[in-house]
Amino acid sequence: MSNAPFGLSRLKQAIPGARAIRARDGSHGGAAAGIVCSFERARLGWFWSTDSEGRLNYISDHIAEALGKPVGQLIGQPFATLFELDTTDRPSQRTLPFLLGTHTSFTELTVSAAGHPEGQWWAVSGLPQTGSQGTFLGYHGHGRDITETLLSQRDASQLAMYDSLTGLANRHHMARRLETTLTAYQAAKRSCALMMLDLDRFKQVNDTLGHQAGDELLKQVAQRLRRVIDETCEIGRVGGDEFQVILPDIDDRGTLGELGHKVITMLSQPYSIDGARCVIGASVGIAIAPYDGLESEDLVRSADLALYAAKGAGRGQYRFYSSDLHSVAEERRQLEEDMRDALANGQMRLAYQPIVSLGENLISGFEALLRWEHPERGDISPALFIPIAEDAGLIAALGEWALRQACFEAASWEGNARVAVNVSPIQFANVALPSLVASALAASQLAPDRLELEITESVFLGEGADTQAMFVALKKLGVRLALDDFGTGYSSLGYLQKAPFDKIKIDQSFVRSSTEPGNRNAAIITAIVSLANALGMETTAEGIEARDTLDLMHSLGVSHGQGYIFSRAMDQDKVLELMASGELELHPDGPSTHRSGRKTLLRKVGLIHEDHRYDVTMRNLSKTGAMVEGLIDVPLETPFVVDFGEGQLAVAKVRRSKGQRQGLEFEVPLISDGADGLCTRHRVSPYMLAAAGMPLGALPPGNYPLVGQGQNKTFSLPQFAQVDPAGESRRVV
Repeated sequence: MSNAPFGLSRLKQAIPGARAIRARDGSHGGAAAGIVCSFERARLGWFWSTDSEGRLNYISDHIAEALGKPVGQLIGQPFATLFELDTTDRPSQRTLPFLLGTHTSFTELTVSAAGHPEGQWWAVSGLPQTGSQGTFLGYHGHGRDITETLLSQRDASQLAMYDSLTGLANRHHMARRLETTLTAYQAAKRSCALMMLDLDRFKQVNDTLGHQAGDELLKQVAQRLRRVIDETCEIGRVGGDEFQVILPDIDDRGTLGELGHKVITMLSQPYSIDGARCVIGASVGIAIAPYDGLESEDLVRSADLALYAAKGAGRGQYRFYSSDLHSVAEERRQLEEDMRDALANGQMRLAYQPIVSLGENLISGFEALLRWEHPERGDISPALFIPIAEDAGLIAALGEWALRQACFEAASWEGNARVAVNVSPIQFANVALPSLVASALAASQLAPDRLELEITESVFLGEGADTQAMFVALKKLGVRLALDDFGTGYSSLGYLQKAPFDKIKIDQSFVRSSTEPGNRNAAIITAIVSLANALGMETTAEGIEARDTLDLMHSLGVSHGQGYIFSRAMDQDKVLELMASGELELHPDGPSTHRSGRKTLLRKVGLIHEDHRYDVTMRNLSKTGAMVEGLIDVPLETPFVVDFGEGQLAVAKVRRSKGQRQGLEFEVPLISDGADGLCTRHRVSPYMLAAAGMPLGALPPGNYPLVGQGQNKTFSLPQFAQVDPAGESRRVV
């Protein structure tokens, strides 16, 4: 088949300004043919034509060169197999064979050589050719090289839509993508989750290793997120160390919780930056449309509140949004304001929990624990106010006060019991810490070997010469060093070889569940004890509450124990009384076995049975069931739907019933809410409520409305008598 010529009239349409042309076989005017040849030789553009079956019968020589084949090999091949459409900016665009098959004109289609999408790009146009009877004869067309223009446009688009450091979407792009997604999903009644991430202790990396190291860390964080997040989801960097993930079509909080935990675990693994070992953490907040917000602004606010709650609860965890987080956030802001005056107003004190040598059950020392006696709210948990102090920049002042006070009070104890004081990573990073410790010892006259500084593994986030120098300086003072919370995510044998610790404290999360069937924590604790013994270190098991746990820790060779089975934290007066008596043996007092998972609480919930809702009190709750109080003589196997509020419904059956108390078993177990609570996997969809006649909106706080109430509907009689708080029974109607 020859390289056939263009038709004259059609070529006039293909090239604006062309008046006449003659094909290379000389059948038309030589001047026109010269124009075409000059046009092609100058590579200002190129021409092509096909027959009725889409096979090439003409193509410019220099395009054949770009495709890597002589013209003779290309003639007769389908045009659609040599090129492919670029769908980078238009993923829903039709395929090239489909467009050619329509036999209609097209202009400026962006194509590249088939199999080489990142090589060279052309803008291609084509006109269908028809015979006298309207028969389709093929295409005539032209193309031009747009590679430089396209790359320039994409670079500009990349800068406008993507973060130049990590390559992730930027705040503007994520906001637009979320708004577009939620608008489309609302019309289609689909769900979409939003995950907000914040890096814990990232500022310390910048402060200790420099901003260049911080930038490298952010790049590695982005790489890890790409590995753990499905490619169907959009990941963005929306701030300095803040990230956002859009997860379409996911409303299962079990799945989202697992992903949140996986993200936290992945981001908490050590990083290597310029030869230095670096460890950070992450906190995650999760909100789901349409349950927690219909508009993008509302959903972002909900996810932000959940993230704020995760950070406020101690960091390194995830939280789901719930309506009560609004009051929690306000409460936290108020506590931050109050805390600024707490130290000056004498509201802080220390309590001391005994540390006992196992086997002998003798007190060897006390851990100093900070307590805040709020003038209006009473004692506030350190788990609540310590993160607030860190965020507010107050932790250094609190830490210094605690160190000086602990040394001063311990110096008045009779005997040689040690006092253990926690040192925050912020304190540890301060080069003045050895001077502060020396000053506290001198002022109190406490022997250095009676002071034990408890240091968490997070101080190794920027392991280097400064870290090692700090350890050397502290040991020169003669104080003891303990590695606190060992096993919580940053554990490494490498730094145990270098850091001069005297003790390893095994985190209570390992200890408390070590006796549960199928649990491997006992094997892990055995390995920790063996390691400590080999390095000449003591071990302390934290959080011992039951006798079976105590016996296990003793049998595994743990040297010391701490927990409620021996004593809760006590005030200084009680410590003085105890030490003066000389009775240093503490007799274990606790349950025989460890029980986990069931949480005692008093909370109002609804029980829905047939057409009726009963208000009852939930006394305890676990993943698989609950104990409720408020109905009289309910038969076994009675089905209920438990309404926890905010659209959370759990199908349950009565498995135990006595008087006004019923033990319920859930059909589907509850899941962790990421903190210290439980929640249902799924909730009643606002789309379902809207279909039943309610206005479409995010789930409000409170109970699930019984659809159909107040619509002149006939209801069955209530089956159970309900007991009110005064003890009088009444039948719900």
